[in-house]
Amino acid sequence: MAGLQRIGTRRGEEFDKGGSHLKKRPFIGITMGDPAGIGPEIIVKALSDPKIHDLCRPVVFGDQGALNLYVGKRRVPAVREITHPSEAQGKPRQIDLIAVCNLERGVLTPGIPKIEGGMAMVDCITTAVEMAKRGEIAAVVTCPISKALMQQAGHFFEGHTQLIASLTHCKDYAMMLAGEKLRVALVTIHCALKDVSSTLSREKVYRTIRLTARALEQDFGLPMPRLAVAALNPHAGEEGLFGLEEEKIIRPAIRKAKAEGHQVEGPFPADSLFFRAARGEFDAVVAMYHDQGLIPLKLLHFSDAVNVTLGLPIVRTSVDHGTAYDIAGKDIADPSSLKAAIRMAVSMARNRRRSA
Repeated sequence: MAGLQRIGTRRGEEFDKGGSHLKKRPFIGITMGDPAGIGPEIIVKALSDPKIHDLCRPVVFGDQGALNLYVGKRRVPAVREITHPSEAQGKPRQIDLIAVCNLERGVLTPGIPKIEGGMAMVDCITTAVEMAKRGEIAAVVTCPISKALMQQAGHFFEGHTQLIASLTHCKDYAMMLAGEKLRVALVTIHCALKDVSSTLSREKVYRTIRLTARALEQDFGLPMPRLAVAALNPHAGEEGLFGLEEEKIIRPAIRKAKAEGHQVEGPFPADSLFFRAARGEFDAVVAMYHDQGLIPLKLLHFSDAVNVTLGLPIVRTSVDHGTAYDIAGKDIADPSSLKAAIRMAVSMARNRRRSA
């Protein structure tokens, strides 16, 4: 390492004068989520695992007081405040923190969300996203937030995905949930079941297919990915007997995607499709609505699923669970999904760099 001079970062990694990597572990930003939820706890638990530091140099965006509630219970002796990701050392027994906020102790009661905490959780996301846009971190990994609290704090978005899409000026995006055996992208996300049919359109189905195919190639390193599209109705509509969405909306979207060279099939009855995908017949499934895709996904990957936003100019992954106020502060929260999200963020960032 002697004699190397750091001259800046590119895509969240350091380089020397010759352009080779000074350190190959990328800087990965982790936002704390709602400080009253389990985000700070799972961050401390995840970063107590030396294997995470073998992969990357984590940079936490959050509040030191929130982390300190859990540091004493783990083999992490110190939270070290830094001002820029390039200062992160990535040591296994140390948390490198960019202190976006400094909340009063009364705001940090586990399980009791406060508006001040809601404002802080959005500030953490905004700061991390801006650094990712500038290439100062290679990816953003988000811990859970409260959608209701975010809106109470004055940020009127449906959730993380829409907030980050707005911050990155991205209008063409989709949500994917991913595990080792199954990946599922959603055409519609958070809407009432009774509204799904009226919300669907050929363009939305086609766009989700295209975004999924592009992400699998660019971020997951899968050339010519194989996609399957789920039907909306039982038995794929049974030739119109149980609904016309397959013939009028879904099938034309598939034909358009196939005409552009995408390997995509369907629409398939959902009751058998996910079994086929889980055993490796397809690289991802495009599902029509939230529970259609997430029930089989969580059946297989309840603890280690990762939420990925497709189409963004930055890499963003997230845990696939909520704030869990009911168990916050009890030292029983499982960090498996956060660890998986960090690992996937590292992999995606490296794949995206190779494909650039």
